[in-house]
Amino acid sequence: MSTETAEGSARAPITVTPAAADEALSLLNSEGMDTDVAGLRLFVQQGGCAGLSYGMRFDNEPEDDDTVTDFHGLRVFVDPASMKYIGGSTLDYESGLQAKGFHVENPNVESECGCGESFRT
Repeated sequence: MSTETAEGSARAPITVTPAAADEALSLLNSEGMDTDVAGLRLFVQQGGCAGLSYGMRFDNEPEDDDTVTDFHGLRVFVDPASMKYIGGSTLDYESGLQAKGFHVENPNVESECGCGESFRT
């Protein structure tokens, strides 16, 4: 398992904004999960009109081959296959009149579908 922290790393495999970390930690706490061990899993799966889509879920602990990063107290788990597609991405949380939710800003994307739910690299 590869482990990095936001502090002191030259470039983390992914980045999480303070707003996204705060929201995810709040959700983890509301689920009664131990934030010292549990975390947010960010992954890529087949699907959507552009071919790939993002997925997120809470896991109680990382898998052995996960890259684990820590941002603002939030542990983030990414499996090696997903890292190929989302390395260098930023996870943000938007809360406004037009949209509310998590958003992945991925520099590897060549095209996205019209609704922004799926992508192609």
